[in-house]
Amino acid sequence: MRTATLGPAQRARSLAAMAEGELDVLVVGGGVVGAGTALDAVTRGLSTGLVEARDWASGTSSRSSKLIHGGLRYLEMLDFALVREALKERGLLLERLAPHLVKPVPFLYPLQHKGWERLYAGSGVALYDAMSMARGHGRGLPMHRHLSRRHALRVAPALKKDALVGALQYYDAQMDDARFVATLVRTSAAYGAQTANRARVTGFLREGERVVGARVQDVEGGGEYEVRARQVVNATGVWTDDTQAMVGERGQFHVRASKGIHLVVPRDRIHSTTGLILRTEKSVLFVIPWGRHWIVGTTDTGWDLDKAHPAASSADIDYLLEHVNAVLSVPLTRDDVEGVYAGLRPLLAGESDATSKLSREHTVAHPVPGLVVVAGGKYTTYRVMAKDAVDAAVHGLDLRVADCVTEEVPLLGAEGYQALWNARARTAARTGLHVVRVEHLLNRYGSMAGELLDLIADDPSLGEPLQFADDYLRAEIVYAASHEGARHLDDVLTRRTRISIETFDRGTRSAREAAELMAPVLGWDKDQIDREVQHYEKRVEAERESQRQPDDLTADAARLGAPDIVPL
Repeated sequence: MRTATLGPAQRARSLAAMAEGELDVLVVGGGVVGAGTALDAVTRGLSTGLVEARDWASGTSSRSSKLIHGGLRYLEMLDFALVREALKERGLLLERLAPHLVKPVPFLYPLQHKGWERLYAGSGVALYDAMSMARGHGRGLPMHRHLSRRHALRVAPALKKDALVGALQYYDAQMDDARFVATLVRTSAAYGAQTANRARVTGFLREGERVVGARVQDVEGGGEYEVRARQVVNATGVWTDDTQAMVGERGQFHVRASKGIHLVVPRDRIHSTTGLILRTEKSVLFVIPWGRHWIVGTTDTGWDLDKAHPAASSADIDYLLEHVNAVLSVPLTRDDVEGVYAGLRPLLAGESDATSKLSREHTVAHPVPGLVVVAGGKYTTYRVMAKDAVDAAVHGLDLRVADCVTEEVPLLGAEGYQALWNARARTAARTGLHVVRVEHLLNRYGSMAGELLDLIADDPSLGEPLQFADDYLRAEIVYAASHEGARHLDDVLTRRTRISIETFDRGTRSAREAAELMAPVLGWDKDQIDREVQHYEKRVEAERESQRQPDDLTADAARLGAPDIVPL
């Protein structure tokens, strides 16, 4: 089984290797598109580097609705090409590329009008299923079905009786977005890509008008490297315009940020066996099953403040609670909210002032020789965006380069996953772990779960759950630092796990135990453990304070009250 380790030693080797010679392709930006672009390039046989200023998926790619979907609302906008493309990608991910990470999820669409609405919405969902099957990638999901009001209320007893006259149920898919990106990065490293997070591009290298590489600052160690590359790909999402400014080119398009916020509530607060999709005056609202929780979202409002830490205001939270409570028989309150997170969509600016009407299509451009820019799009279609970006980069290389093969390249952990899933009871008996724990590991790491079981075999205490976040084993914290590129406590509690949004204390009670588990891997002494814990606590308090503020301006100011960099 192919694997790779994103630990401190690998990161140091990758930075040194990128500085030593000339790469074919350097990718800037470690979100889903950048990670996908690195995988696409390296699996075509190109020498590839990938750098990210902060942590893998620390921006948009860890703050989504966690859905892999065709986008029913784009079907209503008659954007058939985008939906068709996304449905194909959904099928590939479910069936071939990442069955351990991408799972089916049911949604109920309540109907509020008799007759015409069932015909209208039913036709749309039927077309959605038909488009999926027509691409040959719809076999992994059940077909939609029509439900009477009585049947819908049996499936979702949490709904008010007068909130619907009937319903439709259909299926899409979901994943842990940050975990997916970390797995993409590891997969690209397994095929030979050099990867480094906490490695910030501070400028581009030029020869005449041509871009020939980038200056990369090691945010952790403080050194600076010149990384030369025949083609540089700018995949920085909402930071696209800022990155373009480093070459004195605004580019051929403009990216606007749209803020979407989500609430996380315990599973017992909403009595339902299915997710929900609800119409609002601006867009749609999802109530998404998420382990022992629900995710409720999202909003869609313009954002021109701090991009690194978009803040959810009190008004944002009230908006979501008001709209979801319109259909719930037992309303949610602020006290039910465990976690809140805000993310920014990178939208290609058009003539409309409303971000909800901006394009989710993506664009690839070659603004100056040696530099490719990819922007826009949606999480589900990251692989297509990556392919188009590498195609553009290949056009600038004087080489014969193979076509894209990522449609046939499973992510790490996919190979052998189904066989291991079938044998999960035997694995539980052999290791002494409860079968539910084994299932949890398989659905987060796939066939790489064996690496965590080896850690537990060497140190049985790692098979115990974290004291205040018992969904996660202590081994997962160690593994995040040793194998998944986590450099700081925040990386582990916010992205390698979801403790920061899945516990009412936002992870503060787990912080010290997690930091002490990471310390031996990362060489932290007691003072550094203390600094990591204090930094995390300040971040959580700043977020809580921002969520008490009435609007974006005051929420942004409150969120920026916490330092961005952990002192070393």
